[in-house]
Amino acid sequence: MISITVTAIVFGVVFLAELPDKTALAGLVLGTRYRASYVFAGVAAAFLLHVVLAVAAGSVLTLLPQQIVHALTGVLFLGGAAVLLLKKDEGEEEIKKPADQSFWKVAGTGFMLILVAEFGDLTQIMTANLAARYDDPVSVGLGAVLGLWAVAGLGIVGGKALMKRVPLRLITQIAALLMLGLGVWSLYEAIAG
Repeated sequence: MISITVTAIVFGVVFLAELPDKTALAGLVLGTRYRASYVFAGVAAAFLLHVVLAVAAGSVLTLLPQQIVHALTGVLFLGGAAVLLLKKDEGEEEIKKPADQSFWKVAGTGFMLILVAEFGDLTQIMTANLAARYDDPVSVGLGAVLGLWAVAGLGIVGGKALMKRVPLRLITQIAALLMLGLGVWSLYEAIAG
């Protein structure tokens, strides 16, 4: 059974954490050069694979005693908040244009770009933490993949317009604040539990 609450929390945290990330910019660049549906298909498949791996890793953590899981996820969330607050703004990276604009070439380019760029990324680690925290792999996986797909879609279709209206730094600070709150709450549960 899917928990709407867990799915919504995970969606919000992952969405806000991924918005200022380099992959949103990469999606924006790919979306301006290629057919958006082809780009999204490749990017979405790569994000799905990352979420499955992260949820599996987080589910393994649930085998540990609850206090250890809360302490570990608390520290990792605090680390994630620090990474977001301390990272410098990244410029657009050069993305090579495939000679062929077929579905498989464009989707393959998007898939490989995200697969490599996101491996071990903050949102993948956060997804594993959330899977361990909530012990609800389906709800966490659904929230994470929908959050990542939403950011990818925004980046591909309307990223430039969003970034003109909402400062990237503000989005980063909101995501960091959410992670800070989750980290403090997890550490509190570890100590109080």
